[in-house]
Amino acid sequence: MTATGPDRVPGPEPEGFAFEERPRLLEGVRAYGLIVAMWVRSTMTYRASFVMTTLGNLAATAFDFVAILLMFTHVDALGGYTLPEIALLYGVSATAFGLTDLLLGSVDRLGRRVRDGTLDTLLVRPVPVLAQVAADRFALRRAGRIIQGLAVLGYALLTLDIAWTPLKVVMLPLMVVTGAAVFGAVFVGGAAFQFVAQDASEVQSSFTYGGTTLLQYPPTIFAKDLVRGVTFVVPLAFVSWLPALYVLGREYPLDLPQWVAFLPPVVAAGCWALAGLAWRAGLRAYRSTGS
Repeated sequence: MTATGPDRVPGPEPEGFAFEERPRLLEGVRAYGLIVAMWVRSTMTYRASFVMTTLGNLAATAFDFVAILLMFTHVDALGGYTLPEIALLYGVSATAFGLTDLLLGSVDRLGRRVRDGTLDTLLVRPVPVLAQVAADRFALRRAGRIIQGLAVLGYALLTLDIAWTPLKVVMLPLMVVTGAAVFGAVFVGGAAFQFVAQDASEVQSSFTYGGTTLLQYPPTIFAKDLVRGVTFVVPLAFVSWLPALYVLGREYPLDLPQWVAFLPPVVAAGCWALAGLAWRAGLRAYRSTGS
């Protein structure tokens, strides 16, 4: 804290105290941006390596859609959905998850930091811990997943015969952004769980990486109990299924009303509120390893 009253030394504030003059959220965003910029500069030092790893990441994620293409060499529809319709589900889910993985993918390393005690070094810095954890080792190569998702989404939009309305046009970018927000809340909530479990990155991945794979296929091919789980428990259905079915003019699973397609922003806000509470609870419960 800066000194006040007669004990305060006249003159400009030390540079290290700049964070104290900003609201907590802006402080975290600024810190996140500075750390990300540092890692991006480091990555760009070896540009050829960056290009090759990005292309490799793009190619690796593309195999998911190649598997779908192979399925459609033997069938005309999957669960009653055509290839372009599934491409829309795939493109929205992959792009939304790619954005989250790029911006927050590093939080799955939190369990490792808890185990080896390196989290302690983040706690003593005048920067929000979540911003440091999320920006740590920022991997720009993950943009390959976003590029691949956008490419599939573009294919879907070019081949689908959609009766476009202003509301559907707005819905398209909105579900990518809110979908990324829902995935982000799952990432942060999973990281908070690692304060307790310490080695739960695979559990977290089952909801994040596993969740995006689930959403790449139509809900009609899954059991109703699973669809209920990703609608009412971990609301991943609001990432792509429900808003995309509105764009496609398809019936909703579980006989849900049509207006649920417009709930993703509300669901995303609620998920972040819960994730924030879980994160603060986990951080307060953290006890150093003593190493």
